[in-house]
Amino acid sequence: MKQLTRITMNPEVMGGKPCIRGMRVTVGTIVGLMASGHSPQKILQAYPYLEEADIYEALAYAAWRVEELEVPLELA
Repeated sequence: MKQLTRITMNPEVMGGKPCIRGMRVTVGTIVGLMASGHSPQKILQAYPYLEEADIYEALAYAAWRVEELEVPLELA
């Protein structure tokens, strides 16, 4: 997967959730809006400080996370 440069995680911003370029807009917000039927153009109207590339990178990040396998650690 290509490096995602628009997704940031900072414990001091939205509790460390993946966000768009350090802003208080989470990947989950973008994915939820898209899943609800909002077009990228409508999202950009609602969040004018976002760029179209932010939306597509949020979707790419979400798709990557869904495919990621989490393995529980065994405690000794």
